[in-house]
Amino acid sequence: MAFLNYHHLRYFRAIATEGTLTGAAEKLGVAQSSLSVQLKQLEESIGQPLFHRQSKSLVLTEAGKIALDYAETIFSSGEELMSVLQNRPTSKRKVLRVGSVATLSRNFQLSCLQPFIGRDDVELVLRSGSLRELLSQLQSHTLDVVLSNLPVRREAETSWHSHRLEEQPVALVGRKSASNAEFKFPDDLAKTPLLLPSLDTNLRAAFDLVMEREGIIPMIAAEVDDMSMLRLLAREGAGLALVPPVVVSGELKRGLLEEVYRFKDLSESFYAITPSRRYPNELVGELLRERKG
Repeated sequence: MAFLNYHHLRYFRAIATEGTLTGAAEKLGVAQSSLSVQLKQLEESIGQPLFHRQSKSLVLTEAGKIALDYAETIFSSGEELMSVLQNRPTSKRKVLRVGSVATLSRNFQLSCLQPFIGRDDVELVLRSGSLRELLSQLQSHTLDVVLSNLPVRREAETSWHSHRLEEQPVALVGRKSASNAEFKFPDDLAKTPLLLPSLDTNLRAAFDLVMEREGIIPMIAAEVDDMSMLRLLAREGAGLALVPPVVVSGELKRGLLEEVYRFKDLSESFYAITPSRRYPNELVGELLRERKG
């Protein structure tokens, strides 16, 4: 199996930069013959010639140009690695990889990411999926933080931290009634089509307890596991949606929807889930401070 040597890449990059073995040897402080041997070993390992001679200079072949591009990336990543592990600042753009549970309010997600949008020093990578899928990516270091409306239990193998960012009230929202009749809670629930979150959500479980307490069997028009779809159905007049107002903040401002009833004993919490890491992404700390501060 071919073996890629970090020193071989270093010598190769120096030759490509200087254009001659003599210049690269002087820059690195090694013998020209040693440098020639190292280059030959790299070419044999890759299976491609990296230079061709042109007059007294060495010019990169097509394979050499590709190899140099990868070498620059490798050395850049190596320098960034040392900076991160030694807690030194890096001049490169920082990357924040955020996973969001698919059922989470897009408006809430946007408010969390607002401090990073448009920053020249930050690149955002956004992923969406089920909580299980996102936690798997968090564990494998392909995500830095997961936004969720459910906390995660800490376990011995995975020491998750569920940081509560916000608690939102919950309301029934819908299109304005043509008759302008006032909604009467709880009497009107039995005859009003409702758009509810799916059964596996904390919000739905809490709502069902309220219905049981009031002795009401609600008229369910739809059960939806996506807050964006609940919003759209409410806009179409399919019924009253059970949502935190942040989900439909734009529609409320424009008068497309209105709050019909706000529950006093129902709320939904939003969390940022992070793992225990020796070298956490500093942008995650910034996100937590912004939301909690």
